[in-house]
Amino acid sequence: MKIIRVSAVGAAFIFFALAVGAAQQAPAKSAADPLHAWVVAKTPDALEAWINQRLAAEKADIAKLTAVTGPRTVENTLRPYDDAQNELAIAGNNAYLMYSLADTAALRDKGQALTAVVSQAATELSLDRRVYDALVAVPLPQHDSATRHYIERTLLEYRLAGVDKDAATRAKIRALQDRITKVMLSFGRNIADGTLKITATRTELDGLPADYIALHKPDAHGVYTLTTNMPDVFPVLNFAQSAELRRRMYVAYMSRAYPQNSPVLRDLLEARQELATTLGYKHYADLATADQMIGSAANVQHLIDQIDQVSRPAAHREYEELLAFAQQGHPALTAISQSDARYWMEQYRRAKYGFNAQDVRPYFPYVEVQAGILKTAARLFHVSFKPVTSTVVWDPSVSTFDVYDAAPGDAGRRLGRIYLDMHPRQGKDKWFSSGPVVPGMRGRQMPEGMLVCNFPGGKPGDPGLMEYSDVVTFFHEFGHLMHHVLGGQGEWSGQGGFDVEGDFVEAPSQMLEEMFHDPAILQSFARNYKTGAVIPASLIAKMNAASAYGRAYWLQSQIMYSSYSLQLHNEAPPSIHFDALWREDEAHFSPFAPVPGTHFFASFTHLQGYASNYYTYVLDKVIALDFFAQFDKHNLLDGPTAMRYRRTVLEPGASEPATELVKNFLGRPQNMDALKAWMDQEFQNPPAAAQ
Repeated sequence: MKIIRVSAVGAAFIFFALAVGAAQQAPAKSAADPLHAWVVAKTPDALEAWINQRLAAEKADIAKLTAVTGPRTVENTLRPYDDAQNELAIAGNNAYLMYSLADTAALRDKGQALTAVVSQAATELSLDRRVYDALVAVPLPQHDSATRHYIERTLLEYRLAGVDKDAATRAKIRALQDRITKVMLSFGRNIADGTLKITATRTELDGLPADYIALHKPDAHGVYTLTTNMPDVFPVLNFAQSAELRRRMYVAYMSRAYPQNSPVLRDLLEARQELATTLGYKHYADLATADQMIGSAANVQHLIDQIDQVSRPAAHREYEELLAFAQQGHPALTAISQSDARYWMEQYRRAKYGFNAQDVRPYFPYVEVQAGILKTAARLFHVSFKPVTSTVVWDPSVSTFDVYDAAPGDAGRRLGRIYLDMHPRQGKDKWFSSGPVVPGMRGRQMPEGMLVCNFPGGKPGDPGLMEYSDVVTFFHEFGHLMHHVLGGQGEWSGQGGFDVEGDFVEAPSQMLEEMFHDPAILQSFARNYKTGAVIPASLIAKMNAASAYGRAYWLQSQIMYSSYSLQLHNEAPPSIHFDALWREDEAHFSPFAPVPGTHFFASFTHLQGYASNYYTYVLDKVIALDFFAQFDKHNLLDGPTAMRYRRTVLEPGASEPATELVKNFLGRPQNMDALKAWMDQEFQNPPAAAQ
């Protein structure tokens, strides 16, 4: 998942969330619709006018704050500050939405430019010494821990932004932050626009699912054209029998936005490094971790080393087993390449566990998967989802649902709204993401959130048959969405689910992934799209056993990405050779042979919002598995743990430090016991012949 968040402070490394606005408590929308730009902004000029209205409202809130002459209080100082933050979030996220999802290049261009404008406003606020001094003067409430934490956290972010520097230094910081935002947006835009095409013969498509082939019509010469969009890429890498087709697809996919993003990334890293040294840090990674759970770049490296020690032996064991298997049919094979890794892992799972990933695809048509995930989330989180058909959306394919509470004592209370933009189209962001737009404020504004994904389906006659990994991704992203909705019920707009420390934000989503493996949950929605037959329990057992294979390699892959993102931000940018550094990390963490001609850095989307902090996924996997281990495996959805999880982890949002949220649910800090048990499940699963 890619998350890009908004904050008025620390704007150099906390950006805009890809999501949509929030609805009022009992909304009677004005003609201007101050919460949803896409409703009224049909032209670039109209979009600019809409954003400017939000920025004017933000300035009015700050003027109200600075005009106070008497003693500072929560109501006369923190309240207008939070209102200003709210306006910035509305403006920033709507601008970013249009940049990522609008149906015309002109609107996407304007959205990109306006996202930078809103970032400039956020930077101004983060460096406004008057606002900082006013917040410092607010007495910390003794009996309101959420408000006290909000003030303390906000003041920390102000200091990290450089508000306490002299005027000349603040001006330099302002310019650097503006530069970072513009370059970062260019980096992302190049990826979104960087769809590449490859051609294939019909013979090269052998091994691919019949529905995949049917969706790709040959030209007059019998040539098939494939793209680097997600629904095209992974079936080829998983199933195509042609090693040459797999290689071409892998090279294309790993070279999107190259060479365009080479100078762009250099510029981004140089600007971030200059910002860090200006603020008194040796490297940007030290700055980016200063307000996180992990605390420092040195601690990130320690985490990487820990996970490496835990997973390396098992990952090499996995590879040796895989190579030996591949050599049975190809005796001359001495190594497995990165472009062949997924294919051979799929073949190995078929042989060892009797599981063919294509066998489950008919049970996962997109429409049924969506319904099943909504049903699962409704039971687990004690909510209900009601379709909304009367609202205006930015594309006809977007589905909208209102979320209602179903918990005892609160049943029927409307909690917020979600939008699902789930299939690829021209000009749309090419990754999978979730996020807030306008955070919720109890009694004043309801949270709305969205998913932006690129799953199969969405076309007439296409059932959208999903890989089981696609369904896991859907569960993951929906976990983010529920954190936003349930965590957006607090007092302050700046304390929603996505305002938690950045290295905790992936924990709830990764916890929800684990629900995918439960047979009762899967059989509640996974039905054959032709016959309606429920997915057999025996097939689920094989799928779960097979999916456990490769977990150690997955961990090694995650720390490979973590190490790379850390090194990019923990060394002098002029000395970094992007491809050479990636090759070094591949050689250290991956047993698979590199593929010449790839340029991974150019499309590493997480370098935008996460910067040096990709380690978040690994740390939060440790936490998520520890969370999941507390659930009753025989009663995942309806047991008492589900509501306790909602109350102690999701609903508080960012009203407490993330370390406290973990302790409140576990009764202790997280540890690696559950992670080790999860990884070891692979070696406890018997082969198919022994079942």
